[in-house]
Amino acid sequence: MDMVILPGPAPIRLLDYILNAILIVAGSIMVLLVFTNVVTHIFNKDIAWTTELCEFLMVWASFLGGAAAARRGAHMTITEFLDKLGEKGRFKADAVIQLLCLLVLGLLIWFGMVIVNANWGNHLTVLGWPMAYQYLALPVGAFLSFIFVSYDLLQIMQGVSRLERYGE
Repeated sequence: MDMVILPGPAPIRLLDYILNAILIVAGSIMVLLVFTNVVTHIFNKDIAWTTELCEFLMVWASFLGGAAAARRGAHMTITEFLDKLGEKGRFKADAVIQLLCLLVLGLLIWFGMVIVNANWGNHLTVLGWPMAYQYLALPVGAFLSFIFVSYDLLQIMQGVSRLERYGE
């Protein structure tokens, strides 16, 4: 099964491809570790680090998955009013929405880094890694989303339709 990569300039396509690959690997590792830990429970054993590593990977997969959804225009939207605006009105509304998204993503990046910097002294209980590594998923995911939303806004400003941008 091939990963679907949307059209765009090479750096955007490459970033999309790498992001998808990371998500597939992280998901596969989580499935393998959870299955292994369930099997060991049959024998009254527990691999303590698997739970913490899976939690770590799940946090990262959530934020990276949000960026992958931003690339595909797959975040939930309510378009009841947008669809009534007509083509020109829809382009303007989409541009305003993407600008607001960029503002929120910028805040997430900024305050995410504040949280990361405040947690270098805290460590995961079993793995012993700094909690900052887990919290780093927020600004990294927001930054990747910022790149994809910026590219989408650029396409909107060039008059590229949603159908052309996302293949819907």
